[in-house]
Amino acid sequence: MSHNLSKAARPANQTSVFVKRKRMYTFFFLGVIAIMIASSLIANFDYIVGIKSIPKAITWSLTKFIPNSSSWHWLTDEILKALFETALMSVAVTACSAVFAFAFSLLGTRTTKINPLIGRAVRIIASFFRNIPDVAWVLVLFMAFGQNILTGFFALFFVTFGLLTRTFIETIDEISASCVEALHASGANYMQVVFRGIIPSSAAALISWVLYMIETNIRNATLIGIISGTGIGFWFNWFLKSLNYGAAGLTLITIVVLVIAIEITSTQIRRAIL
Repeated sequence: MSHNLSKAARPANQTSVFVKRKRMYTFFFLGVIAIMIASSLIANFDYIVGIKSIPKAITWSLTKFIPNSSSWHWLTDEILKALFETALMSVAVTACSAVFAFAFSLLGTRTTKINPLIGRAVRIIASFFRNIPDVAWVLVLFMAFGQNILTGFFALFFVTFGLLTRTFIETIDEISASCVEALHASGANYMQVVFRGIIPSSAAALISWVLYMIETNIRNATLIGIISGTGIGFWFNWFLKSLNYGAAGLTLITIVVLVIAIEITSTQIRRAIL
């Protein structure tokens, strides 16, 4: 009898759980809608006007940003050269950041059993660098270095360093914990733990994060170049200011092609190493 009662109680309990989830999701969506309405009222933003203006914006962009005959000479003269410079800077920034981030992540991870205070300090430093936008770093560094490539380099470096340090710490803690515990039990020292445990077990995931950051930095370098006056961002900004929309559209096309090519390449590398 009790067995039958327990079976009858299960559907009731499941129904109660589903009802609670339904209520929770309903309250969540209602809350999001309320926040959207309140934000639009505070900012004086009209969603209807914004939606109606989308077709006009698309039509204007498609008619203005089409490369014309007078814009193609910029492709070989300046655009490809600046695009190559931006890509090289993004790769260099990511590589340098990855080296420093890995060194710091070894101090911040709990897997290596470093002093907890040092680990907490590393995590705070990483959070500080990654939570400040790269545009803000450009504006700050612009006062120190002026309008040159160092401004963009260090702005990307600081943000990438913070992001990679945080992700490296989480990756090492998640993937290498069991392997490191076995090495500690066998009496391995710190360097043996790093080179025989952490690096072999987490190298594929760490490389995947580095490849992802290269893709991200190529996109971010364009925006940073507009402010720092370097790379492909400088020429895109210059074309817009000079109302040369055809050359600006050609610049956008080359950036998109480069990002897609980098993404396809990194995807193939990830499939090979993972």
